[in-house]
Order: sequence, then structure tokens, then C-alpha cells
Amino acid sequence: MAVRSDRHNLPVTFSPADADKILTDNFAPWVLALGLTVQETGERHAVLRLPWSADLARDGGGLSGQAMMAAADTATVVAISAARGGYGPMTTVQQSTSFQRPVVGADVLIHVRVTKLGRRMAFADITLTPEGADEPAATASTVYALLG
Repeated sequence: MAVRSDRHNLPVTFSPADADKILTDNFAPWVLALGLTVQETGERHAVLRLPWSADLARDGGGLSGQAMMAAADTATVVAISAARGGYGPMTTVQQSTSFQRPVVGADVLIHVRVTKLGRRMAFADITLTPEGADEPAATASTVYALLG
């Protein structure tokens, strides 16, 4: 759970339940259909789970890159919201993803670390690792414009 101070030095908390509410209140039905769940939030990070689904697999049985990119993008919104102490309008400016190995039959843990949080822009690094694996399946970096 993320805990920080507001402008009056009062503690502000941001829990996984708060983050799950951001998902349900602000994302399109197709994003919600990914089944993402928030596992952890922190002052400048979040961890989400993308559950394995054969519906998200491509030819050959591997999890589709499109699903992983959408999950990384969505998880970044949660991490930035945790860093800011709550949700505010934002939009993706840039996302770069490198796929390193396939994911077959495993949930993916998405670790997002906010590397810079400014007044108008935020930057994050994302690692997507199959549950139980030592090495990531993909890494990404994102840039967001903060609109409100």
C-alpha cells in the first residue's frame, strides 16, 4: 500500500483495492476482459497479474504481444496513480516493448516502477515475468502526459 503526504502533510494511502476501483471505473470493457488484478501498490510502483487465458494466445499457444502491451500500459496507469496518491486523467505518449521469450500456460506478473514523476509527465519501466520464472518475458518503458 502506498502512503504519502498531501499538501497539508496529512497521510494519503493508495491500496490495491483503490487501484482495482480505478480499473473498473476508467477502463474499456475489452481491457477489463484481460482479467488484470492489482497485487501490490507502493509509493512509486505497482504489481499487477495478467491471468493466463487461451483466449489471449496466438498461433503456437503463446500469450499474444498485444495482450501483454495492453497489460503493461494499464499497469502503468495504476503505478502512476499510486505515485500521485490517486487517479487523474493521463494519456500514453510513448510505449516501447521488447519481447524476450514466449509465455505459455502461466500468469504474468507485471512490475511497474515509476522512474520520474513530474507535474505534466511521468516515465516508467515495466517488467513482465511469467509466474515462477526467473527471467522476464518482456520489458517495456512508457511515457505519460498528466492531464489533470
